[in-house]
Amino acid sequence: MTQMYYSSVQVTISKILREDGKGKKRRLVKMAKDEKDTKEICKMNWELPRVISDRVRVKVWAAENVVEMLSAGDTIPFIARYRKERTGDMEVDKIREVERNMEELRAVETKATVVLKAVKKVGKLTRELKCALENSILMSEVEALYAPYKPGHKGTLAERARALGLEPLALQYINHPWRINVETYVRPDTKGLSSSKEVEAGVQHILADMMTKDKEVIDLVRQLANDRGVALESSEAKGLKKKLNEKSHDKELDKAYKYETYFNFRRLVSHIQPHQVLAINRGEEHKILSVTITYPQNIKHRFSQCLKRHWLRDEHRMPEAAVVMVKKAIEDAFDRLVQPQMTRQIRSELLKEARKSSIEVFAKNLKQLLLTQPCKGKNIIGLDPGFTNGCKTAVISDTGKVLETTVLYLRDQAMKSKILGLANRHRCSIIAIGDGSGCRESEKVISDAIKENRAKIQYCIVRESGASIYSVTDVAKQDLPDLEPSLRSAVSIARRLLDPLAEFVKVDPKHIGVGQYQHDMPEKQMQTSLDSVVEECVSFVGVDINTASEHLLRRMAGLTATRAKNIVQWREKNGAFINRDQIQHVKGVGAKSYEQCAGFIRVHSTSPVGQTTQEKNEEPEASTSVSGGKKRKATTKVSKAKKAKMSDQPNPLDMTSIHPESYPQAQQLLDRMGVNPSEVGHIHFIRQVQDFMKKTSVTKLAEDLSVGEPTMALIVQALQQPLNYDFREGFEKPLFRSGTRGFDELKVGEILTGKVENVTHFGAFVDVGVGETGLLHNSGMRGQCIQLGNRLEVKVISLDKGRKRFGLEFVKFG
Repeated sequence: MTQMYYSSVQVTISKILREDGKGKKRRLVKMAKDEKDTKEICKMNWELPRVISDRVRVKVWAAENVVEMLSAGDTIPFIARYRKERTGDMEVDKIREVERNMEELRAVETKATVVLKAVKKVGKLTRELKCALENSILMSEVEALYAPYKPGHKGTLAERARALGLEPLALQYINHPWRINVETYVRPDTKGLSSSKEVEAGVQHILADMMTKDKEVIDLVRQLANDRGVALESSEAKGLKKKLNEKSHDKELDKAYKYETYFNFRRLVSHIQPHQVLAINRGEEHKILSVTITYPQNIKHRFSQCLKRHWLRDEHRMPEAAVVMVKKAIEDAFDRLVQPQMTRQIRSELLKEARKSSIEVFAKNLKQLLLTQPCKGKNIIGLDPGFTNGCKTAVISDTGKVLETTVLYLRDQAMKSKILGLANRHRCSIIAIGDGSGCRESEKVISDAIKENRAKIQYCIVRESGASIYSVTDVAKQDLPDLEPSLRSAVSIARRLLDPLAEFVKVDPKHIGVGQYQHDMPEKQMQTSLDSVVEECVSFVGVDINTASEHLLRRMAGLTATRAKNIVQWREKNGAFINRDQIQHVKGVGAKSYEQCAGFIRVHSTSPVGQTTQEKNEEPEASTSVSGGKKRKATTKVSKAKKAKMSDQPNPLDMTSIHPESYPQAQQLLDRMGVNPSEVGHIHFIRQVQDFMKKTSVTKLAEDLSVGEPTMALIVQALQQPLNYDFREGFEKPLFRSGTRGFDELKVGEILTGKVENVTHFGAFVDVGVGETGLLHNSGMRGQCIQLGNRLEVKVISLDKGRKRFGLEFVKFG
């Protein structure tokens, strides 16, 4: 790239030299200046892997490898599963954290370079400012340094003093204090120089500015900001009572009442919880709370002592006037510059960490939801509750095909018999009820119907967030073209129980709503994190390339919307894929894309070769989504040369999670075992592998076959999994019920079984089937790690029937 740049420069110069007339010299000078500007970058005084290593607490070499792989375009699922040797067996969440820090630090570097160029352009770049920019590791630090130089800013007091020509005098106070003569700078007619007092004030501002931009001072300020004694305090905003009395609106009173906890609140910054930070910030934004940061008394003393050791090293030899000036500058530096900067930095970091933590809770909850075990082999009735417009109802088969749709009304006395009639007609033993408006009323009707008729039916409350949004999307129109949007929602609710992952991927993750303070989060950051979780779940579960829908494939690591569309088109034109190798012949799937996605794709030898997508949708597997749309003409063309090279033989290893790059080692292992590869996944084959592994170890095999131990462990594990193995088997199952009870029936001390519906920083909300969720506070978890979807036995410890709230305590996992 550099060589190409200089070649183009030489050509341009030669053209200019051949020109005649005025302006030739000016153009050459301008071009030389532009060339110099392109080389002007901010060389940071820190190494990316080392900073990440300190922040994420991983080995430097591992951080360096992950940064290198991410920069090369490797996906997080691929790195986590197939590059364990290079990461030190780093977990997905750690890799995601490395990626986030990498992007943050690169953004800081880019911003610092932009600021350096901008300040240099206006001729205000100083050695101290350049040093401070090069030592910045936080965006807030760069922003603080740039603020005085932004267009329209009057400039700092130090800048104004420098503009008056006082910098040489300021330097004399440090380098030659015995030569100081303030009176020579006095200009009675000039503002800022009219008296010796004004001149000394200008010098003080310049010295304070120089001190705060020193590298050692910048590091010191970071340490002081992290002092354990620093606290955040919030109180009732000034004049709030008067304001509420004047308005006396219930809404305003309710809003203020929500923040009553923080009217007299104090927490050490090191101990404050993320949800408290977000709540306090929101209260401050609504002008209900007033927030301050308080510092221990020794903070200022530590700062002053450190600067005195540096700036007053020869105090005993300096004139008294110079010593007094430097001490005043140190005090001014702390009071006017450092303390406000620390406050801004602490508030900024608290908000950043609170947002990061909240997004992690969202991501964790979403992951648990997507990996909920599917309800296989069952016909399901989906019910989208409603009062005025009725309960939209749909019956689906065990493959997701729509069997019947109708609308039932809660006030209709015949609703019980109608719902049982649907169940009998289609042999349904499960009913999925959406958790929206009318959910508890619908649950009561169904519970009574089951009880009165002793029906062998169970129901499950299903999260319906995003179902109505999905019902009007192009994906829904393509899936269910003959149904109205309201009935599509009912189908989606049923399919969310049949296969949560395959159905939830159709909805934008941010609409699923699994967390708190969603609207306080940066949208791009939230979207990126949730999309990454979806990609992780889809990839680790794996998809059958011959049955997976387009919108499921686009969520696969290494694939995009265009590549997913091309795969479906290739499949429609050429029939089912026979092996993984054929994926490389799809338009847009190059070597890199294939490397990233190949291990997560399954090609089952039982897939019918000539089957079309529309036919396959009637028999979806765990990763299948019903399409139901019309066939589109394939636009992908495969050359004759590629067709000639294309293998038409199935590979049994394509049904496993073993990556094609490890096939040679896997084949050598199969040869050693003396097993038939075509029997991969069968019980007899698995027993042979298990018997062989009793006589050896993964470590020895890795050494013998010259492969990393984690890779060998993955190969051995994959060979011991049956063909119907589902990654989600270790995760939570849906909670089924056959009866319900009212909130008024709750009693303190009774033990209930419930399911965790949401997890926050302060606790978890558990649905125990009484119409309201109970709060299981962190203090009542008994040290257990509670996750969304967990089935628990809980004890009712408090009850507020007026506000319909109740507290719970963990007993055991259900």
